[in-house]
Amino acid sequence: VQQVFKQLFYMINAVALNNLLLRKDVCSWSTGMQLRFNISQLEEWLRGKNLQQSGAAQTLEPLIQAAQLLQLKKKTWEDAEAICSLCTSLTTQQIVKILNLYTPVNEFEERVTVAFIRDIQTHLQERNDPPQLLLDCKHVFPVLFPFNPSSITMDSIHLPASLKLEFLNKV
Repeated sequence: VQQVFKQLFYMINAVALNNLLLRKDVCSWSTGMQLRFNISQLEEWLRGKNLQQSGAAQTLEPLIQAAQLLQLKKKTWEDAEAICSLCTSLTTQQIVKILNLYTPVNEFEERVTVAFIRDIQTHLQERNDPPQLLLDCKHVFPVLFPFNPSSITMDSIHLPASLKLEFLNKV
């Protein structure tokens, strides 16, 4: 059950983040607020179902950071440093793309300046990020089956002759 929800939450993260990276109309402060609220509802649901150890919440980390990026101030060198230290699960390319797509929805917000985006790129130039922009929606986590050792020892097993396993030798 835990593995299923981890996979499901990864898919939610990938689809939502890819939409954010491809659609200019959703890159705004208010979308960041909505995303953060919805993610907190998912996290609360995981806690309520006692699934917090499943790793499902960790798969949402890039989306959480993208939502926070949309909500942060984006003006000064200090703001750039804060963004770089906060957005560790996002690649440089994803951060820059979100900042380029950021669209103010009211008169109190301003567009992100080209100079600020250059500051971000300067801060992040030493990162060795993969060159991909979008997340792989078809990524599948490996299924892990727990090992439950048997109480029966190998010495006590009798192999019937009808199985024709004469080639096996007891050591």
